[in-house]
Amino acid sequence: MAFLNSQDKRDFKAGDIIMRQGEKGECAYIIEEGRVEIFIESDNGTIHRVGTRGPGAIIGEMAIIDDAPRTATIKAVEDCRMLEISRDDFSRRLKNTDPVIQTVSQVVLTRYRDMLARAEIFRESNSSPPPEEVERSFLEETDAVEMIKLANDFRDALRNRQLSLHYQPIIDLRSGDIQGFEALVRWEHPERGFLSPGLFIPMAEDTGLIVDASKWVLEESCRALKRIESLTGYDSGFYMSVNFSSTDFASEDFVEGLYDTLSRTDVSANRLCLEITERILMSQPESARETLEMCCKAGMKIAIDDFGTGYSSLSYLHSFPIQVLKIDRSFITEMMHKKESLELVRSIIALGKNLNMTVTAEGVENPREAQTLLEMECDSAQGFWFSRPQAEKDVIKMIRDRDKAPGKHMLPPERTAARELG
Repeated sequence: MAFLNSQDKRDFKAGDIIMRQGEKGECAYIIEEGRVEIFIESDNGTIHRVGTRGPGAIIGEMAIIDDAPRTATIKAVEDCRMLEISRDDFSRRLKNTDPVIQTVSQVVLTRYRDMLARAEIFRESNSSPPPEEVERSFLEETDAVEMIKLANDFRDALRNRQLSLHYQPIIDLRSGDIQGFEALVRWEHPERGFLSPGLFIPMAEDTGLIVDASKWVLEESCRALKRIESLTGYDSGFYMSVNFSSTDFASEDFVEGLYDTLSRTDVSANRLCLEITERILMSQPESARETLEMCCKAGMKIAIDDFGTGYSSLSYLHSFPIQVLKIDRSFITEMMHKKESLELVRSIIALGKNLNMTVTAEGVENPREAQTLLEMECDSAQGFWFSRPQAEKDVIKMIRDRDKAPGKHMLPPERTAARELG
């Protein structure tokens, strides 16, 4: 799989020209280490020294904002290490409120103040801090650098295969049988240890890295599905559920990539379930409809993940080819304590039934929840009560153990609940 080729970290030696006035600017940099000097050449050839910048400063940001040539030459006066902000990354982030955008905007303002400071009116004032100190303070007040570092590390993790997948079983609530698995990404950072998907998935979506990540998840999970079935004797007995983002859907080769991966891994289309959010349907309805229809014609299933937490517009349930509603775990957690949540879950299940959809409950953590869902005729569920997400080898062991001793693992909820509740 080909990952992004642009360098996300750059090292420069003292004396290197980092940027040259008049050249097209394709990126900006945040200085991590070292110092640079900034020069401007006037029309008559005179070279003017503007100043220096050190760690925490951003250089080259104007060119990626206004798509104009570089306005200055920047030279390394010490060995430097830089974090890169590419033009594509910056343009993508413009669509959302983002710490990087906030920071660059503040730095642009600082540059403007820097130029004003050279005017006569400010020359006698010694109260203002140096521009680079102001820039550093902006960076320290946001998590922009942290996000860029995380993106760089995530890109390295993709390249170096530091990511892994865990699989959470999806259980038939009546029989207790495993229907399929949801593939979930895990990242064990070499320095920071386990990182929550809630931290790195949004970052991957913002930076566009989610596209490469999703391609990897799809291929690896399909191959894992074949291995699990081969080693447990369940030939074509399970399906794999994979999450996709709006960024994935916007990719021109999304559908083609799905077909290619299924062909390469020898997995039938009807054994792949695409999990998407309501946000995708509402933000790009026409392209989403076309994409989903092609997937459905090929035999893939479409599931709406975290149903009820997004736009919650019922109209799209008729407009899009959706086969599965997944009830968000927050409603399952609250339904035993709040009547409103219980009735909402009941309504979602009834809605799914009326539209001939399968309903899956997420986040089931105890037998009482499982029993209540069964009584409301929910079709399937996943959650810690049945199994935590597990590595492939542990899934294989779990299935084998369950087959050797029926009833030992993932008991049918009605029997389990009745026994534990007395």
